[in-house]
Amino acid sequence: MTRFQWEDLPQAVRDAVQDHAGPVVKAETATAGLMPGVAARLHLGDGGSVFLKACPADHPAAKLYERELWAGRVLPAAVPTPRLRWSSTELGWIAMLHTFIDGRAVDLSPGSPDVSAVLGLVAELGSYLTPYPGDDAPPVSGNVSALLAKGRHLLDRGTLAEQALYVAALDKWDVAELEGATLLHYDLHAGNLKAVGDQVFVLDWGFACQGAGWVEPVMFAPRLIEAGHTPERVEELLMDLPAWRSAPGDGVTGLVALWTLFRLYKAMHGPEEVRDFRGRAAAAGKAWLRYRLA
Repeated sequence: MTRFQWEDLPQAVRDAVQDHAGPVVKAETATAGLMPGVAARLHLGDGGSVFLKACPADHPAAKLYERELWAGRVLPAAVPTPRLRWSSTELGWIAMLHTFIDGRAVDLSPGSPDVSAVLGLVAELGSYLTPYPGDDAPPVSGNVSALLAKGRHLLDRGTLAEQALYVAALDKWDVAELEGATLLHYDLHAGNLKAVGDQVFVLDWGFACQGAGWVEPVMFAPRLIEAGHTPERVEELLMDLPAWRSAPGDGVTGLVALWTLFRLYKAMHGPEEVRDFRGRAAAAGKAWLRYRLA
Protein backbone atom coordinates (compact mmCIF):
# COMPACT_ATOMS: atom_id res chain seq x y z
CA MET A 1 0.00 0.00 0.00
CA THR A 2 1.33 3.42 -0.96
CA ARG A 3 1.22 5.83 1.95
CA PHE A 4 1.81 9.58 2.05
CA GLN A 5 5.06 10.71 3.65
CA TRP A 6 5.88 13.73 5.84
CA GLU A 7 7.54 15.28 2.79
CA ASP A 8 4.29 14.97 0.81
CA LEU A 9 2.52 17.42 3.10
CA PRO A 10 2.20 20.96 1.76
CA GLN A 11 4.75 23.28 3.32
CA ALA A 12 1.96 25.24 5.01
CA VAL A 13 0.80 22.09 6.84
CA ARG A 14 4.34 21.17 7.88
CA ASP A 15 4.86 24.70 9.13
CA ALA A 16 1.64 24.55 11.14
CA VAL A 17 2.68 21.24 12.72
CA GLN A 18 6.05 22.66 13.71
CA ASP A 19 4.55 25.90 14.98
CA HIS A 20 2.72 23.76 17.53
CA ALA A 21 5.16 20.93 18.24
CA GLY A 22 8.53 22.48 17.49
CA PRO A 23 11.14 21.64 14.83
CA VAL A 24 10.89 18.16 13.30
CA VAL A 25 14.34 16.60 12.93
CA LYS A 26 13.18 13.22 11.66
CA ALA A 27 9.92 11.69 10.42
CA GLU A 28 9.60 7.94 10.90
CA THR A 29 6.73 6.60 8.78
CA ALA A 30 4.68 3.76 10.27
CA THR A 31 4.94 0.58 8.23
CA ALA A 32 1.85 -1.22 9.53
CA GLY A 33 -1.80 -0.39 8.96
CA LEU A 34 -4.12 -0.01 5.99
CA MET A 35 -4.82 3.72 6.03
CA PRO A 36 -3.43 5.71 3.06
CA GLY A 37 -2.59 9.02 4.75
CA VAL A 38 0.49 10.17 6.61
CA ALA A 39 1.13 8.12 9.76
CA ALA A 40 4.48 9.02 11.25
CA ARG A 41 6.36 9.43 14.47
CA LEU A 42 7.88 12.90 14.44
CA HIS A 43 11.15 13.21 16.33
CA LEU A 44 11.42 16.76 17.64
CA GLY A 45 14.35 19.02 18.27
CA ASP A 46 13.84 18.89 22.03
CA GLY A 47 14.21 15.09 22.04
CA GLY A 48 10.51 14.35 22.34
CA SER A 49 8.12 12.70 19.88
CA VAL A 50 4.58 13.13 18.66
CA PHE A 51 2.52 11.02 16.28
CA LEU A 52 1.13 12.66 13.15
CA LYS A 53 -1.84 11.51 11.11
CA ALA A 54 -2.90 13.47 8.05
CA CYS A 55 -4.94 12.99 4.89
CA PRO A 56 -6.02 15.27 2.04
CA ALA A 57 -9.48 16.63 2.82
CA ASP A 58 -10.76 15.49 -0.59
CA HIS A 59 -9.39 11.93 -0.32
CA PRO A 60 -11.91 9.04 -0.21
CA ALA A 61 -10.54 8.06 3.21
CA ALA A 62 -10.94 11.55 4.67
CA LYS A 63 -14.16 10.63 6.48
CA LEU A 64 -12.20 8.19 8.66
CA TYR A 65 -9.77 10.94 9.63
CA GLU A 66 -12.69 13.24 10.37
CA ARG A 67 -14.16 10.51 12.60
CA GLU A 68 -10.88 10.05 14.44
CA LEU A 69 -10.57 13.79 14.97
CA TRP A 70 -14.09 13.86 16.39
CA ALA A 71 -13.30 10.94 18.70
CA GLY A 72 -10.13 12.62 19.91
CA ARG A 73 -12.19 15.58 21.05
CA VAL A 74 -14.89 13.63 22.92
CA LEU A 75 -13.10 10.64 24.50
CA PRO A 76 -13.02 10.85 28.31
CA ALA A 77 -9.64 11.36 29.91
CA ALA A 78 -9.90 7.96 31.64
CA VAL A 79 -9.73 6.07 28.33
CA PRO A 80 -6.19 4.72 27.80
CA THR A 81 -5.49 6.18 24.37
CA PRO A 82 -3.07 8.69 22.81
CA ARG A 83 -4.36 12.18 23.57
CA LEU A 84 -5.16 14.60 20.77
CA ARG A 85 -2.71 17.52 21.13
CA TRP A 86 -3.41 19.57 18.02
CA SER A 87 -5.41 19.43 14.80
CA SER A 88 -6.04 21.41 11.65
CA THR A 89 -8.62 21.18 8.87
CA GLU A 90 -7.98 24.58 7.31
CA LEU A 91 -5.14 23.90 4.83
CA GLY A 92 -6.67 21.32 2.53
CA TRP A 93 -5.59 18.49 4.82
CA ILE A 94 -7.02 16.89 7.95
CA ALA A 95 -4.01 16.78 10.27
CA MET A 96 -3.75 15.57 13.87
CA LEU A 97 -0.97 15.30 16.42
CA HIS A 98 -1.31 12.77 19.23
CA THR A 99 0.94 11.85 22.09
CA PHE A 100 3.34 9.11 21.01
CA ILE A 101 2.90 5.82 22.84
CA ASP A 102 6.29 4.12 22.92
CA GLY A 103 4.99 0.63 23.58
CA ARG A 104 5.18 -2.87 22.19
CA ALA A 105 2.74 -4.84 20.08
CA VAL A 106 0.36 -7.02 22.08
CA ASP A 107 0.47 -10.80 21.80
CA LEU A 108 -3.01 -12.35 21.51
CA SER A 109 -1.87 -15.98 21.24
CA PRO A 110 -2.96 -18.64 23.76
CA GLY A 111 -1.02 -18.42 27.02
CA SER A 112 -0.02 -14.78 26.57
CA PRO A 113 -0.73 -12.54 29.58
CA ASP A 114 -1.70 -9.85 27.08
CA VAL A 115 -4.97 -11.67 26.38
CA SER A 116 -6.40 -10.99 29.84
CA ALA A 117 -5.00 -7.45 29.76
CA VAL A 118 -6.73 -6.71 26.45
CA LEU A 119 -10.01 -8.23 27.60
CA GLY A 120 -9.72 -6.06 30.69
CA LEU A 121 -9.32 -3.08 28.39
CA VAL A 122 -12.47 -4.06 26.49
CA ALA A 123 -14.35 -4.18 29.79
CA GLU A 124 -12.90 -0.80 30.81
CA LEU A 125 -13.97 0.78 27.52
CA GLY A 126 -17.50 -0.45 28.07
CA SER A 127 -17.49 1.08 31.54
CA TYR A 128 -15.92 4.42 30.57
CA LEU A 129 -17.98 4.89 27.41
CA THR A 130 -21.45 3.84 28.59
CA PRO A 131 -23.48 5.88 28.29
CA TYR A 132 -21.99 8.24 25.77
CA PRO A 133 -23.29 11.61 27.01
CA GLY A 134 -23.42 13.46 23.69
CA ASP A 135 -25.92 13.36 20.86
CA ASP A 136 -23.40 13.65 18.02
CA ALA A 137 -22.01 10.10 17.79
CA PRO A 138 -22.32 8.35 14.41
CA PRO A 139 -24.61 5.30 14.75
CA VAL A 140 -23.17 1.81 14.48
CA SER A 141 -25.69 1.05 11.73
CA GLY A 142 -23.76 3.40 9.46
CA ASN A 143 -20.62 1.29 9.88
CA VAL A 144 -22.48 -1.98 9.50
CA SER A 145 -24.06 -0.79 6.25
CA ALA A 146 -20.66 -1.32 4.58
CA LEU A 147 -20.60 -4.90 5.86
CA LEU A 148 -24.12 -5.45 4.60
CA ALA A 149 -23.33 -4.09 1.16
CA LYS A 150 -20.31 -6.35 0.68
CA GLY A 151 -22.17 -9.32 2.14
CA ARG A 152 -25.11 -8.87 -0.20
CA HIS A 153 -22.74 -8.60 -3.16
CA LEU A 154 -21.29 -12.03 -2.37
CA LEU A 155 -24.56 -13.70 -1.40
CA ASP A 156 -26.51 -12.39 -4.39
CA ARG A 157 -24.07 -14.12 -6.74
CA GLY A 158 -25.02 -17.47 -5.19
CA THR A 159 -21.57 -18.99 -5.68
CA LEU A 160 -20.06 -18.51 -2.23
CA ALA A 161 -18.60 -21.59 -0.53
CA GLU A 162 -20.81 -22.58 2.42
CA GLN A 163 -23.36 -19.96 1.41
CA ALA A 164 -26.03 -21.69 3.48
CA LEU A 165 -23.99 -20.98 6.60
CA TYR A 166 -24.25 -17.22 6.10
CA VAL A 167 -27.89 -17.34 5.05
CA ALA A 168 -28.76 -19.26 8.24
CA ALA A 169 -26.81 -16.80 10.38
CA LEU A 170 -28.62 -13.80 8.91
CA ASP A 171 -32.09 -15.37 8.88
CA LYS A 172 -33.11 -13.91 12.26
CA TRP A 173 -30.68 -11.00 12.37
CA ASP A 174 -32.06 -7.51 12.99
CA VAL A 175 -29.87 -4.40 12.67
CA ALA A 176 -31.98 -2.74 15.38
CA GLU A 177 -30.33 -5.04 17.94
CA LEU A 178 -27.08 -3.15 17.40
CA GLU A 179 -28.51 0.08 18.79
CA GLY A 180 -27.35 1.20 22.20
CA ALA A 181 -25.74 3.87 24.36
CA THR A 182 -22.07 2.84 24.25
CA LEU A 183 -19.36 4.67 22.33
CA LEU A 184 -17.57 1.88 20.47
CA HIS A 185 -14.08 1.69 19.03
CA TYR A 186 -15.48 -0.92 16.62
CA ASP A 187 -12.13 -2.03 15.15
CA LEU A 188 -10.04 -3.55 17.94
CA HIS A 189 -7.19 -5.79 16.79
CA ALA A 190 -3.52 -6.28 17.61
CA GLY A 191 -2.45 -3.51 15.25
CA ASN A 192 -4.58 -0.98 17.16
CA LEU A 193 -3.26 -1.93 20.58
CA LYS A 194 0.02 -1.13 22.35
CA ALA A 195 1.26 -2.29 25.72
CA VAL A 196 3.37 -0.20 28.08
CA GLY A 197 4.17 -2.38 31.07
CA ASP A 198 0.84 -3.79 32.25
CA GLN A 199 -1.21 -1.02 30.61
CA VAL A 200 -2.76 -1.53 27.19
CA PHE A 201 -3.54 1.52 25.06
CA VAL A 202 -6.04 1.57 22.20
CA LEU A 203 -5.22 3.55 19.05
CA ASP A 204 -6.96 4.54 15.83
CA TRP A 205 -10.55 5.62 16.42
CA GLY A 206 -11.48 6.15 12.76
CA PHE A 207 -14.51 3.83 13.03
CA ALA A 208 -15.80 5.11 16.39
CA CYS A 209 -19.58 4.95 16.64
CA GLN A 210 -22.43 4.51 19.11
CA GLY A 211 -24.21 1.22 19.60
CA ALA A 212 -24.84 -1.72 21.90
CA GLY A 213 -21.96 -2.54 24.23
CA TRP A 214 -21.83 -6.19 23.11
CA VAL A 215 -20.78 -5.13 19.61
CA GLU A 216 -17.24 -4.35 20.82
CA PRO A 217 -16.31 -7.85 22.03
CA VAL A 218 -18.01 -9.47 19.02
CA MET A 219 -15.97 -7.38 16.58
CA PHE A 220 -12.78 -8.24 18.49
CA ALA A 221 -13.31 -11.95 19.17
CA PRO A 222 -12.33 -13.23 15.68
CA ARG A 223 -8.89 -11.71 16.25
CA LEU A 224 -8.40 -14.12 19.15
CA ILE A 225 -9.35 -17.04 16.91
CA GLU A 226 -6.96 -15.74 14.27
CA ALA A 227 -4.24 -15.71 16.95
CA GLY A 228 -4.77 -19.41 17.71
CA HIS A 229 -7.64 -19.69 20.20
CA THR A 230 -10.51 -22.08 19.50
CA PRO A 231 -13.99 -20.57 19.13
CA GLU A 232 -15.09 -22.46 22.23
CA ARG A 233 -12.24 -20.99 24.26
CA VAL A 234 -12.96 -17.50 22.95
CA GLU A 235 -16.54 -17.65 24.15
CA GLU A 236 -15.29 -18.83 27.54
CA LEU A 237 -12.94 -15.83 27.70
CA LEU A 238 -15.72 -13.44 26.71
CA MET A 239 -17.87 -14.60 29.63
CA ASP A 240 -15.82 -12.27 31.85
CA LEU A 241 -17.30 -9.30 29.98
CA PRO A 242 -20.70 -8.02 31.16
CA ALA A 243 -21.51 -6.72 27.67
CA TRP A 244 -21.03 -10.19 26.19
CA ARG A 245 -23.22 -11.86 28.79
CA SER A 246 -26.12 -9.61 27.74
CA ALA A 247 -25.64 -10.11 23.99
CA PRO A 248 -28.55 -11.51 21.94
CA GLY A 249 -27.58 -14.84 20.41
CA ASP A 250 -29.05 -14.21 16.96
CA GLY A 251 -27.59 -10.72 16.95
CA VAL A 252 -24.11 -12.04 17.67
CA THR A 253 -24.31 -14.77 15.03
CA GLY A 254 -25.57 -12.39 12.36
CA LEU A 255 -22.87 -9.83 13.11
CA VAL A 256 -20.19 -12.54 12.95
CA ALA A 257 -21.52 -13.51 9.53
CA LEU A 258 -21.35 -9.93 8.27
CA TRP A 259 -17.87 -9.43 9.77
CA THR A 260 -16.70 -12.51 7.92
CA LEU A 261 -18.42 -11.72 4.61
CA PHE A 262 -16.83 -8.27 4.53
CA ARG A 263 -13.37 -9.78 4.93
CA LEU A 264 -14.11 -12.46 2.36
CA TYR A 265 -15.05 -9.73 -0.07
CA LYS A 266 -11.82 -7.85 0.64
CA ALA A 267 -9.81 -11.07 0.29
CA MET A 268 -11.33 -11.58 -3.16
CA HIS A 269 -11.53 -8.01 -4.45
CA GLY A 270 -9.30 -5.84 -2.27
CA PRO A 271 -5.77 -4.64 -3.06
CA GLU A 272 -3.45 -7.54 -3.80
CA GLU A 273 -1.13 -6.76 -0.89
CA VAL A 274 -3.87 -7.18 1.75
CA ARG A 275 -5.73 -10.20 0.37
CA ASP A 276 -3.84 -12.77 2.46
CA PHE A 277 -4.34 -10.65 5.58
CA ARG A 278 -8.07 -10.38 4.90
CA GLY A 279 -8.29 -14.06 4.06
CA ARG A 280 -6.83 -15.11 7.40
CA ALA A 281 -9.31 -12.89 9.23
CA ALA A 282 -12.20 -14.33 7.18
CA ALA A 283 -11.11 -17.87 8.03
CA ALA A 284 -11.21 -17.00 11.74
CA GLY A 285 -14.67 -15.49 11.41
CA LYS A 286 -15.94 -18.52 9.51
CA ALA A 287 -14.57 -20.87 12.19
CA TRP A 288 -16.52 -18.98 14.84
CA LEU A 289 -19.65 -18.98 12.68
CA ARG A 290 -19.46 -22.76 12.18
CA TYR A 291 -19.09 -23.21 15.94
CA ARG A 292 -22.10 -21.03 16.71
CA LEU A 293 -24.33 -22.77 14.18
CA ALA A 294 -23.20 -26.32 14.96
